[in-house]
Amino acid sequence: MPKQLRVAVIGAGTMGHALALVFAMGGHQVRLTDASEATLARAQVLMEKALATLEEVGEAPKGWGSAQLAQACTRHATLEDCVEGAELIVEAIVENPDAKREMYARLDACAPAEAIWASNTSYLDVFPLMPPHRLKRALIAHWYTPPYLVDLVDLVPHAETDEAVLQEVKAVVEAMGKVPIVMRKFIPGYIANRIQAAVQAEVQMLIDEGYATAQEVDAAVLHGIGLRLNIIGVMAKADFTGLPMLQHAFRNKMYTPPEDKGGSASMDALVAKGMGGVMDGRGYYDWEGRPPAELFEERDRKLIQLKQSLRKIGYMAGFDVKANKA
Repeated sequence: MPKQLRVAVIGAGTMGHALALVFAMGGHQVRLTDASEATLARAQVLMEKALATLEEVGEAPKGWGSAQLAQACTRHATLEDCVEGAELIVEAIVENPDAKREMYARLDACAPAEAIWASNTSYLDVFPLMPPHRLKRALIAHWYTPPYLVDLVDLVPHAETDEAVLQEVKAVVEAMGKVPIVMRKFIPGYIANRIQAAVQAEVQMLIDEGYATAQEVDAAVLHGIGLRLNIIGVMAKADFTGLPMLQHAFRNKMYTPPEDKGGSASMDALVAKGMGGVMDGRGYYDWEGRPPAELFEERDRKLIQLKQSLRKIGYMAGFDVKANKA
């Protein structure tokens, strides 16, 4: 059982507050900070709301509630106070190279020498932005939203990262019931985000060029590929299809990726109208004036029900997803 760590989470926004909740529920002592006082204040409310949902459906640690959260996770106005005595520093600030470089310089001046740095970056190669002498105890640990429900964690070490550091973080992640994948080398987006980006590019083309509506795209995903992906993934599905058939599909060039136009006409039009998605009440869908917090809660509840059902159903025999092997 990995030791319980003193964890500092830098950034209390969409991912930061949720990561603080994950580590707190995992038995670690967490300190959370943000440059914005408003964001830091809102983080407590968001953590408590997410925890209440998890409690209600039996997904929170036994005996856990807002009182336990208040003890396990504290908020701090300054970076220096947040990282004092930290053994693991989780960086979850904006995806901007200059902002991260500045943050790493500030961290270098106040973080303990032996602290592990773990960046939640989605696409950036952050290692060149870090002080070189910190690289032995630094890595990328990228989570997916909401991290208290989505189990995947991408771990990417630098060439200089101490193997013991990588294994310690991997063990901590696994002990919290998550599924870490150790990447052999850095590539923007890792695995899941790159697959998602390819899917997004394809569906934007289908919508922009009038082949289908957003609703029809989602119907095709939910009632077609989505159902199978939950059970057999992509590569096991290839085995079920038959590799010779897929060979023919490749040889016959049955699919051509869409041209990269650097954007989407339909998306640009929606954003120009102030229809940016759930937070604005409208995007490709009209969310009928429902508060974003209510929509996020409904999403979480449905994801929990799906996870609980999948635990009972299981994966295909011999297909050990948790152990990352078949």
